[in-house]
Amino acid sequence: MVVRAGGFVALQFDETGVQSCMLAHEPYALALGYTRTMVGFLLFQPNPRRISIVGLGGGSLAKYCYRYVPDAVITAVEINPDVLALRSLFQIPADDERFAVICADGAHYVDSSDHRPDVLLVDGFNAEGVPPQLCSTAFYTACRRQLPDNGLLVANLISSDSGFRRCVCSIRAVFDDAVVVVPAEDSPENVIVFAWKAPAASLPLDESLALARVLETMHPLNLRETAIRIEYGKRIDWEERTACPRT
Repeated sequence: MVVRAGGFVALQFDETGVQSCMLAHEPYALALGYTRTMVGFLLFQPNPRRISIVGLGGGSLAKYCYRYVPDAVITAVEINPDVLALRSLFQIPADDERFAVICADGAHYVDSSDHRPDVLLVDGFNAEGVPPQLCSTAFYTACRRQLPDNGLLVANLISSDSGFRRCVCSIRAVFDDAVVVVPAEDSPENVIVFAWKAPAASLPLDESLALARVLETMHPLNLRETAIRIEYGKRIDWEERTACPRT
């Protein structure tokens, strides 16, 4: 369902579950804090050439990347044709030489595509939470396989979701603990997981803050706050919280 109120246009699963939100007067802005945290991928990949997005919704991440990461080729995958039918309402750009929206199962797309993204954003939900096919060891293994050696996976999870522990444990197992779990901006339940192939891809805080200052001249975001959140995430004992079994 689409709700218009207070200058916002929101896509909701029901009366309480917000799937996506757009500022009516600034459609390319990232209205929800978790999306701003997800774009923290810039602190690891400042100039990605290819970005894949699983889960379109109202297109917040896709639109932001299209406008503010102009050298990237972007593919967004959405399983629900009813969501795709709202594309013009949410002012999602038309397909062109560097932007494409595909109606497909995200798990199947990742497993079969040759897109080879530098950054893979996973933000796929239904009314019950993260679908099982986007929260399995097989899915995350396919994600890792598709990424180049310096590639980055960024996944949006909900800490109250019954599958949260399983998702975090699966990502840790597949990415050999090269993982940071970060509380999202302005959202106590959203948790953003950054995972990469390179074992030392995360910068020290002082270097990350310096990079954030440079990036903020090109991006309308407080990336320094995101850098601090990522550093905080490194210090949280998520292994204890999720009780992931050791292999």
